[in-house]
Amino acid sequence: MSDELSALLRDERAIEGLPVRLVIALVVGVASLSVMLNMVSGIGGLAVSELDARPSPEVTTPGEQKLSITVVDADGSAVSGATVVVSGSTAELDGVATARTDADGQANVTVSPSLGPNQAEGTLDIEIKPPAGGSYSDNRGNTRILIVSE
Repeated sequence: MSDELSALLRDERAIEGLPVRLVIALVVGVASLSVMLNMVSGIGGLAVSELDARPSPEVTTPGEQKLSITVVDADGSAVSGATVVVSGSTAELDGVATARTDADGQANVTVSPSLGPNQAEGTLDIEIKPPAGGSYSDNRGNTRILIVSE
């Protein structure tokens, strides 16, 4: 054996005896591995699809109204089993109206919005509760229903 190799084998300083370039390569490698594993674990979060509501009609008048609301995912495909909640915003609504979407992604609700005195228009908010066990979320604002006085 050469003298350098035998000196290396007898060295008990552990990492203190390693060349600086090897230590730098080890640190860079561990940091790169950490970044790659973080990217791979974040892929599951990308699979969540944002839901949106498509009300029909989008503009209506005060008084009892039947609304059909279609829930779609980011690709525009209908989502069944979602719960649609319609509540008052700048237009008044007694309580909330809820319905569950059918196989075609449609929910039908009956609401009776009203406007305040000297109020020409108002809106109703739509919130979507995604179906259980699905990879859906409703974090962004949905289309509002506009209520205009006659």
